[in-house]
Amino acid sequence: MNFNEQELFGAALIGFDMIDGPFLKWKKECNKTNNMVNLDDFAMNFYLAFRGGNASGKKPRAILYDNFYIVAFPRDLELCCLFCTPQNIDENIKQLNKVAFRIITEMEVTEEVESEEQDESDDNTVEEIKRLIPNLLSENKMTTPELRRYFKLSNSQIWKIMSELENSKKIKRAEKKGRAQLWTAF
Repeated sequence: MNFNEQELFGAALIGFDMIDGPFLKWKKECNKTNNMVNLDDFAMNFYLAFRGGNASGKKPRAILYDNFYIVAFPRDLELCCLFCTPQNIDENIKQLNKVAFRIITEMEVTEEVESEEQDESDDNTVEEIKRLIPNLLSENKMTTPELRRYFKLSNSQIWKIMSELENSKKIKRAEKKGRAQLWTAF
């Protein structure tokens, strides 16, 4: 990465108070631009974004926004943020956008092929699931999403099976739990 010091338009130190949480200790404008972010409003967001991470300790070092990027360096409970204006990044973003859409298209084609292969070979499996669901629901209530995950089916597959079982009077709708339908056996 080639860094040009002219990209830097501001710096800030975000402190952390045990009672009040993150707060802006100080800020400094390096180059007079209109890019300086209202740090008083965003101090907590930046602090949480850079210091939050996850259980395995993965934390970002930089975050790219449309008009600026931030690089952060932790020091004890404080966080020093450098605000920069990206130069010549538009072309890179356009190229990455093309790559992203190409990957999305490839993955959608792969998913369609896999689902078609499953549909062709799953006739016996569907009949077995239709036999198991009423037994599973006898004296029990389960939601459609629970059943879908239990049998590793798509949403449309489980609803097709449940409709067929309901029409054949093997199961019935018990009640609704939020947006999910609870089912039970007759």
